[in-house]
Amino acid sequence: MALLQLRHLTLYSLPFTSKLHHFHFSSLKSPRFSFSASASTTMAKQVLVPIANGTEPMEAVITIDVLRRSGADVTVASVGKKLRVDACHGVKIVADALVDDCKDTVFDLIALPGGMPGATNLKDCAVLESAVKKQAADGRLYAAVCASPAVALGSWGLLKGLKATCYPSFMEQLKSCATAVESRVQQDGKVVTSCGPGTTMEFALALVEQLYGKEKANEVSGPLVMRPNHGDEYTITEINSIEWKCDNNPQILVPIADGSEEMEAVMIIDILRRAKANVVVASVGDNLEILASRKGGLGGAQTFAKSDKLVNLLKKQAESNKPYGAICASPALVLEPNGLLKGKKATAFPAMCNKLSDQSFIDNRVVVDGNLITSRGPGTSMEFALGIVEKFFGRPKALELAKVLLFVRQ
Repeated sequence: MALLQLRHLTLYSLPFTSKLHHFHFSSLKSPRFSFSASASTTMAKQVLVPIANGTEPMEAVITIDVLRRSGADVTVASVGKKLRVDACHGVKIVADALVDDCKDTVFDLIALPGGMPGATNLKDCAVLESAVKKQAADGRLYAAVCASPAVALGSWGLLKGLKATCYPSFMEQLKSCATAVESRVQQDGKVVTSCGPGTTMEFALALVEQLYGKEKANEVSGPLVMRPNHGDEYTITEINSIEWKCDNNPQILVPIADGSEEMEAVMIIDILRRAKANVVVASVGDNLEILASRKGGLGGAQTFAKSDKLVNLLKKQAESNKPYGAICASPALVLEPNGLLKGKKATAFPAMCNKLSDQSFIDNRVVVDGNLITSRGPGTSMEFALGIVEKFFGRPKALELAKVLLFVRQ
């Protein structure tokens, strides 16, 4: 493990006010921190996640986050000459290291995110190609999602005679170098492949199972609040329906803080930006750089609750009958104590639902009550974001986006 302070995720956004500027959203990788409760008793598996300009941020962050929750020691490595890469949808990712610096390290798993031209840039990295080929030759686990199974692994000849899947628009290319199958996650021997952003959480859990076993995968999946019917059309529960109005594209503020759950933040930001919403990301602290959580967003919600500026913004939004919302611990720790759920139906992270005064709707994954939207956790973040898209742009637009993401079947 490198003995230096490292970051793996940075987002930038447009200014919201003179005091809410673009920000750095980071997960610091250091031996001072424990990645999971079991990391101290189980030897951490070594994992490499390479990134490049054009990498799909949801695929990278979800893979990294889920694997770190399992106790894996994940190194995020840039295939370029700089640690920072320009990922898709305005996201800047700052790697832990350069791939060149990792070429002599033995990894238990190398997992490639997708995105274009990210997958092509991964494919064109000779050092990464050599590392993955050695990984395969040594009988160790390797994996890819979205375009990367076809563009990278297939081009390197690492899928010959193996079953694999990928993003649908690359399926013809995959057929020339693998036994292409239409599945959300496909394992064949020591290779695991998957389709896209909407299948990445399943993909990451499959990798956890390969590294640590089924019991650990189940342990990690529980707090994610994943839906059991992967690929089915999503639903939101709505009462007291009103039209969410805006001039042109909606301007949406997504606050972040030390301890924010990075998967939730990135999925919400990424999906809303794909829908062409003007998403402003703002730190509630004094610093533009924040330390994200690897064990859930409790710390972030607690910081939100202590921010008078954020609470006042939420109150003004509610009083103006404008849309506002929260996910995971925030409905219970931020909205409830400040009277922002009064007379409203809501849901929250399962362990926090006992703090809600009205618990009649807590079993729903996404609840919309008039101008309020709430949801449960990382595994409901896509539905939460799609619910916001649906309210502003209509259900056809939201379903179209859900299909592009492969969150629902095409």
